[in-house]
Amino acid sequence: MVFTSQTFEILTERHTQWLFAKALLTTVELFITSGVVAFLLGSALAVLRLFGRTGSFLVSGFVEYHRNVPIIVQILVWYFGVPQIFPAQWQDWTNDHLGGFFFAVVALSLNAAAYISEDLRSGFRAVPNGQMEAGQALGMSYLQTMRLVLMPQAIRAALPALVNQSLSLFKSTSLAMAIGVGELMYIALQIDGETYATFAAFLVPTIFYLVCTLALMFFGAWLQRRGTARVLRAR
Repeated sequence: MVFTSQTFEILTERHTQWLFAKALLTTVELFITSGVVAFLLGSALAVLRLFGRTGSFLVSGFVEYHRNVPIIVQILVWYFGVPQIFPAQWQDWTNDHLGGFFFAVVALSLNAAAYISEDLRSGFRAVPNGQMEAGQALGMSYLQTMRLVLMPQAIRAALPALVNQSLSLFKSTSLAMAIGVGELMYIALQIDGETYATFAAFLVPTIFYLVCTLALMFFGAWLQRRGTARVLRAR
């Protein structure tokens, strides 16, 4: 009973609520920013891989690096390692203008883009070869055919995998705490260290991650049902 009252007392403190609210906003911003950048970059990589051997080789190397190196290592490399490569003036400018949030977005975006490019690559394989010829027969350029004809179909085919990648990206935002980004897990650890109320500190992240991941799953299922219904109506 004492444990329950202590948990309720900590969670109802105005300071704790303010910290968690700010952390929730940072987590959502990190997820949305990284997700948008990752999708755009992943789409570009998937298209580039279809251009020829050179593009395929470059994208393949990019994908293999991000698939085989732990994402926490990638975050630490970007935050601690990459700025050290540049001259001292760049390092000073980086320290003044670019914080952990920026480097977390870079690392998360690049990692997710590698997986998204592979998901879209599988989606392109599901599109009949005649679709490219049909688009070009209508007078479209290669890029127009990719953007208007092939890409929508590839996204529809790869939607389940893209939803799974969104879930993975959302959960991976918690790793940004390693470089001091004030997201949900960082604040939970801070509150735990200050109050020693471990259950109360980690209850909020647990509920938040659970609710958001379930919401993403339901949203993905709704998109898939809508896309299937649209295809059936077109037939």
